[in-house]
Amino acid sequence: MNALAQVPADFLHALGTLRKARCRSELHLEEIPAPSRLAPYAVALGAEVWAGPAGPKAGSRRTLGLPGPVQAADEGREELATGRFILLHDPESSPVWEGQFRIVTYIRAQLDAEMGNDAMLGSVAWTWLVEALENHAAPYRAAGGTATRVLSESFGTLKDRPDTIDIELRASWTPTSSDVQDHLEAWCDMVCTFAGLPPLPDGVTPLPYRRPGRA
Repeated sequence: MNALAQVPADFLHALGTLRKARCRSELHLEEIPAPSRLAPYAVALGAEVWAGPAGPKAGSRRTLGLPGPVQAADEGREELATGRFILLHDPESSPVWEGQFRIVTYIRAQLDAEMGNDAMLGSVAWTWLVEALENHAAPYRAAGGTATRVLSESFGTLKDRPDTIDIELRASWTPTSSDVQDHLEAWCDMVCTFAGLPPLPDGVTPLPYRRPGRA
């Protein structure tokens, strides 16, 4: 029997909507191995944002060609942010999820020590997620997450390296339908914002930081 014939129609529809998503050209998105213990069906995407233009026009949007890599990153370019987007599906529905689908995400970006110590950094990161979903008209429920700051100090032969602080946001929410295109587009924009890429959509609060060594 064809393997696709055993996949629920709702999950196949969700995969189709992911393929329609459009993201900024600076963001490199590709399919990665999905976790096998969280749900009967899952797909996972890895994202990276690199410094400098990518593609024919930096800042433009392109349609994703999933599965498989969308665009390979150039060697030697600085990574500004990284993340994971996981779509889970349980046809029997989960009371914890409050639905048959669940989106689980992770984003990490490096800050300088001054901006990383901003007391409001975590709450701003969470607010940005909520506003991104609202700006993309991506209906959801049961959202939750954690924002964490990770301090890195160097010693010995590396003592001349400046201290850095990474911001990590782990979040999950339940889309209200199998159409998850807007959810992926909102998340892609959020990764780019963590990387410090302008411009931001109207009404979105920027994260209060700058990249190390940048004005």
